[in-house]
Amino acid sequence: MLAVAAVVVIVLAATFAFVYRSTGAQLQAQIDRSVRASAIQMRDEIFERGGRSAAAVLAGAQRFASTQPYRDSAVLLFALIPGVGAASNHPELFGGTGADSHESGSQQGAENARDRHLLAPHTGYSTTYGADTGELRLFEVAVEVDGQTAYAGAGETLAAVSHAQEIVRHSFELAGLVGVALALLAAYLTATRVTAPIRSSAEVAARIDAGELSPRINLPAGTSHELELLADALNRMLDRLATAFAAQREFVADASHELRTPLTVLRGQLDVLSGGDQQDGSLSAAELERVRHLMEAETARLTRLVDDLLVLAQSDRTDFLHPTQVALDELVTELWDGLSLIAERNFEIGTLERVTIRADPDRLAQALRNLARNAITHTQAPRGLVRVDVARRGPGTVRITVSDDGPGIPPELRLRVFERFFRTDKARSREAGGAGLGLAIVQAITEAHHGSVRVIDSASGGATFALDLPVG
Repeated sequence: MLAVAAVVVIVLAATFAFVYRSTGAQLQAQIDRSVRASAIQMRDEIFERGGRSAAAVLAGAQRFASTQPYRDSAVLLFALIPGVGAASNHPELFGGTGADSHESGSQQGAENARDRHLLAPHTGYSTTYGADTGELRLFEVAVEVDGQTAYAGAGETLAAVSHAQEIVRHSFELAGLVGVALALLAAYLTATRVTAPIRSSAEVAARIDAGELSPRINLPAGTSHELELLADALNRMLDRLATAFAAQREFVADASHELRTPLTVLRGQLDVLSGGDQQDGSLSAAELERVRHLMEAETARLTRLVDDLLVLAQSDRTDFLHPTQVALDELVTELWDGLSLIAERNFEIGTLERVTIRADPDRLAQALRNLARNAITHTQAPRGLVRVDVARRGPGTVRITVSDDGPGIPPELRLRVFERFFRTDKARSREAGGAGLGLAIVQAITEAHHGSVRVIDSASGGATFALDLPVG
């Protein structure tokens, strides 16, 4: 509002200055033309006749001037002959008789003294001051009379200019006050309408800050396109936040559940070690070995779970990857050779193109190892198939596929298998020690490399996971 008011004031001030000066200049130009024409007319009527003495010319000038008596709205006519005298239709200005009845002799004498400068000729235009007339605009022209220089002149008061400019000033003062008031009112109404959606959005943001995730920004009809775009972007962001918070709560609940199971087992075995179930408080060697084996297994399970959770927590960090040039054929060959030593399966390397990409070799190996372990878990020893292929898919993408001949994944579950703590067979996965985080880690690592992973149809009848990674 203040900005609008300031702009209006500046515009009005600039317009006022232009109109004020333009009005004065135009009126003064009219006055200049009028006094010049009157002065030339007086010269033609009186001085151009020639052949007369200076005194006779001055007397004729007085008679001509008397035919056009001076009034506030009339032109002042005068003739000056240095050393002889002056003639005018306003004799008082030039020290003549005819003083105003309301003025005393001393007052008239003082005015004559102030107007004495009018007796000095000034050829051309000049602006001066008269005691009875105020500011005067004069024009004087010289002519030779009886061997000496005489001057015919005319003048007009500038009171009309001042009066017109005063009217302009008062008009602009009134118009300015009205204009500023209307501008402030219009700015207030406009600002209220424009900021209403913003205030509504701020209220929604305050409710969300207080813990509510359900409010959304609903703008009234007629809202500007820019604010609609902003509201849509904020609503989409809130939807993502709500989804993220829900996923976080589910993740915490699942993690708590997964941690509770091994902790419960460990607590029970500690009770056994304390002799709480034995009358004499002693345990046999076989019982101690069983307890030790269970505690080691649960400890290993907790360690894997914590490590997996740490990887997922770090996947959003900028330093999650340490990329370098990786030859995929060498990485896959070494990885499959190492896996063949820890599990009795049919580890097979199919298509293996020589492709070099920029990636983090440790994270990429971790993702492939998780896929291989998933295939090992769902295949039978000793001839269960665990196969890897590396092949280009166009000039900018390479695909790594890990396949098995296990039971496969139903189409309706192919998107959910990458969710955290999701298991297609919960009992079997828990028995095998899995927490349902392996495939989630694969997805996090792949997306960190700006790639994608999905389950595709398998020629072997089992599950096939495809990692598409950018080349370059």
